[in-house]
Amino acid sequence: MRFSNVCLESLAVSLPSEVWTSAQIEERLRPLYERLRLPFGRLELMTGIRERRMWPDGTRPSDASAAAGRAVLGVSAVRREDLGLFIHAAVSRDMLEPASASFAHHKIGLPAATQVFDVSNACLGFLNAVVVAAGLIESGQIRAALVASGENGRPLVEETIRTLVEGDLDRNAIKPYFANLTIGCGAVAAVVCHTDLVKGRPHRILGGTCLSATQHSELCQGDTAAQGGLAMQTDSERMLEAGVALAKDTWGAFTAETGWTTESVRRAICHQVGSAHRRKLFEALGMDLGRDFSTFETLGNMGSVSLPATLSAAVDAGAVAEGDPVALMGIGSGLNCLMLALEW
Repeated sequence: MRFSNVCLESLAVSLPSEVWTSAQIEERLRPLYERLRLPFGRLELMTGIRERRMWPDGTRPSDASAAAGRAVLGVSAVRREDLGLFIHAAVSRDMLEPASASFAHHKIGLPAATQVFDVSNACLGFLNAVVVAAGLIESGQIRAALVASGENGRPLVEETIRTLVEGDLDRNAIKPYFANLTIGCGAVAAVVCHTDLVKGRPHRILGGTCLSATQHSELCQGDTAAQGGLAMQTDSERMLEAGVALAKDTWGAFTAETGWTTESVRRAICHQVGSAHRRKLFEALGMDLGRDFSTFETLGNMGSVSLPATLSAAVDAGAVAEGDPVALMGIGSGLNCLMLALEW
């Protein structure tokens, strides 16, 4: 896919104030750790995640999505009346019906003429939504779009802790639950628009490539649990192996499509899983780890929010400068991988 007139005009992040450290989570798991004689500190040691944020109990995904949407409109030069599309792109949703985008649309105060819907594709949803918006902009159907994700992983982490403490699980049986403890909460929003609407330097979305390996769709599965909670089980080892292999194939297609190389990319912004994924991915791509910018250490895995929030953090830190070629490398359970070329 290629785009000629599409820009990432603005980007904003909204984070909860409540911090959960890995040590605090392990303290809540003390009965399990003592029963199975597990060493304390293993959660941070194995993932590289020191802490993550959590929304207050009862927060709706649309609340988080709307907070980020209002924040990005506060820094955007695009008028609300020019927004022809609003997408809520998170894994988390308020309910099955109506779309969470409907609630967030009202909370943000967007025009009635703005089309609204959800896009959900695990941790890849935000990038998928950007591509949908870019296609509509490129075709001339709309001039600008607002894409937002509000992820609330608190119910999943709470349910996981309850299951691990109250269940009679052995060391092998707890493995599918381990990835849940890396989850954090957050929200992000972006205004995507036609180049003509940009004031100042345009951050151009040039194109990209997507590949799927859906034979691995059983490796990570999440659904509702008892009493309104959430449950997810992940085969982390096989997920890591299959995900890195898919990313390597996607990177080959991406470089062929864009003409970019590992040397020409100034900064790589990846989905934030943890230290093992980061190391294996860059080894597979033959890319210098110094081109990475990570946030998982203090934010954990925020689902669809992680990659765009990391891009925002990299820009704020001066790790991405004007004109830099930035590779956005997203992946989500399913398995699906999407990489976009961004000229900042």
